[in-house]
Amino acid sequence: QVQLVESGGGSVQAGGSLRLSCASSGYTGSRRPVAWFRQAPGKEREGVAAIYRDGSSTYYADSVKGRFTISQNNAKNTVYLQMNSLKPEDTAMYYCATELLGRAVGYPPQPERFGYWGQGTQVTVSS
Repeated sequence: QVQLVESGGGSVQAGGSLRLSCASSGYTGSRRPVAWFRQAPGKEREGVAAIYRDGSSTYYADSVKGRFTISQNNAKNTVYLQMNSLKPEDTAMYYCATELLGRAVGYPPQPERFGYWGQGTQVTVSS
């Protein structure tokens, strides 16, 4: 059974940092794409960052470029999202997702193309 579990969310002041973790189980292999999405109340889910094919390619939304970094530790089956210089507009529920059937997930990543999702972790940034 495939499971994704996010952790690391919390409440910080603007300018602070958080590191989100997405721990996976039930499958192996580092060539699966993994993406971080976020959704704020009343807004659509948006792709924030993604890592493709052993980390050889990454994607960042314009709104987080230079502030967020996605990385992976294959030995721990974990993907991280380091978030620095956080802003109030980064406040949202953050989800990680992966796709195991080899389908293209898009660049930027398209949420409807991901088949497995975590439960989410809340990030709140106060001004």
